[in-house]
Amino acid sequence: QVLLVESGGDLVQPGGSLRLSCAASGSIFSIDAAGWYRQAPGKQRELVAQITSGGSTNYVDSVKGRFTISRDNAKNTVYLQMNSLKPEDTGVYYCNADVDLDGLGPVYHYWGQGTQVIVSS
Repeated sequence: QVLLVESGGDLVQPGGSLRLSCAASGSIFSIDAAGWYRQAPGKQRELVAQITSGGSTNYVDSVKGRFTISRDNAKNTVYLQMNSLKPEDTGVYYCNADVDLDGLGPVYHYWGQGTQVIVSS
């Protein structure tokens, strides 16, 4: 069974930083594309950042210059470094990834369980 396990969420003051991690557990070959989403209270889930298998990245405008998505292929882990956090960054952050189980394809789509980020003074 493949699981995506997020960690790193916390309560932080405005202007602070957090690093979220998303680790794939179970028997997998590699993570292909991956992304971080967030869902604020009363709002729909939105895409925050994406990274391709080749390392190309894409961000929602509201986090550009503040957030950085990265990956460690050896650890099958994806990260989201969040700096200069604002109250509007508050929400549950979810990782998703396309996972290649055996190196032969196809890839399967998985979601993590979410990690809570609260930005408040």
